[in-house]
Amino acid sequence: MADSLQSVLDAAGGTAHMLRNLPAGPNVYPGVPPEFSNWRDEQKGWQETCVLFDQSYHMADLLVEGPGAFEMLSYLGINSFKNFTVDKAKQFVPCSPEGYVIGDVILFYLAENTFNLVGRIPVLNWVRFHAETGDWDVKVTLDERSAARPDPFNRKSYRYQIQGPNAMKTMEKVLGQTPPELKFFNMTTMTIAGKQVGALRHGMAGQPGFELYGPYADGEAVKAALVEAGEEFGLKQVGGRAYSSNTLESGWIPSPMPAVYTSPGMQAYREWLPADCYEANASIGGSFASDNIEDYYLTPWDIGYGPFVKFDHDFIGKEALEAMAEGPHRKKVTLALDNQDVLNCIGSQLERGDRAKFMEFPSAVYSMHPYDAVMADGKNVGVSTWVGYSSNERKMLTLAILDAEYAEPGTEVTFVWGEEDGGTAKPAVERHEQAEIKAVVAPVPYVDTVREVYTDTGWRKRA
Repeated sequence: MADSLQSVLDAAGGTAHMLRNLPAGPNVYPGVPPEFSNWRDEQKGWQETCVLFDQSYHMADLLVEGPGAFEMLSYLGINSFKNFTVDKAKQFVPCSPEGYVIGDVILFYLAENTFNLVGRIPVLNWVRFHAETGDWDVKVTLDERSAARPDPFNRKSYRYQIQGPNAMKTMEKVLGQTPPELKFFNMTTMTIAGKQVGALRHGMAGQPGFELYGPYADGEAVKAALVEAGEEFGLKQVGGRAYSSNTLESGWIPSPMPAVYTSPGMQAYREWLPADCYEANASIGGSFASDNIEDYYLTPWDIGYGPFVKFDHDFIGKEALEAMAEGPHRKKVTLALDNQDVLNCIGSQLERGDRAKFMEFPSAVYSMHPYDAVMADGKNVGVSTWVGYSSNERKMLTLAILDAEYAEPGTEVTFVWGEEDGGTAKPAVERHEQAEIKAVVAPVPYVDTVREVYTDTGWRKRA
């Protein structure tokens, strides 16, 4: 019986083939209903009024404490830790020894020698491995996401985001005073409904807002106060269906394939990971098909994190990234899919005979890691990594990574929808025919408001 990720891979006979045929579907968003009203109005809320995202259940948290915590995290991340102090946060990005992204999470500097990492589990697993096997004076405590635990609603913390043009009005009302002026990704504490609340200045949907967190037992009281305060400002609670589509407008790629499967320097890590870990169940879907799992790996520049790479400290992957730094680099873009071609795919569901892969709305993602081929001039010029519908823009959009010569806005490319040979063995994949959809390269973020108005320092501006 397999007892580690490494033994699972050894038995599989081919990592890419295994992951492309796994039964796991897209990441679930438990703990909140699919829709509070309807996903179209919920999408509209983050552009026109105000929304509340309840993020208490779908992400994992890792508390890292101890005198060695700062040094260990600096060693694992491509980011500079210069001027990183208490009450600040950053997107934390570790890489493999070969310089490929393992994932990204938000790193909160809570207090001296105390950090919290929040996001998908691959990064947290990598940090846990080094804390448990390395010579670091640290202690780690994992709070797993709801879908991966026997007691899904026994989280240590709640986590909400208030976003949108009316977010600050809502915050002012619930606080009874003007919200504190904070720079992007700086933190403070507030009092809401008599509860002390941690607050991060954030902007996930592209509009200014706050991420709020505290003990799970306080969560319902805080949420009720926020919903009541936001009622006059058009606040919408966002359900699971709309939540995963907001990234299409803001431009963050949520699912880079963790680059852990092949590096010789990571064999001990693969032997440490259990056989049922996320990495062993990280299904791949889409028209980009390769037998080499390394073709699915991404560099920091691929996903817009090139500005994060700082060579002012020692870290895993530094030498490889120094060799990559001068490029060439692919570029992250938005693809706006041709309306008629999309309608042809949808229309094929209503006709006898061959049909295209079904397009779910608003998020058309059907695996943990979507990878669709983007073609031009008869060759592959990149991959799309997230696809869905924006009711705000009346467009089917994808987040893609293209060769630089094809990444200029206005360039016409072809997005290939559906899988090879009628589809892989994933249960979410019905028998279908691949469809070619014309697409036009557009900036990322796609939404003018996000790109032009949302000008705080951060990866969106620097990239």
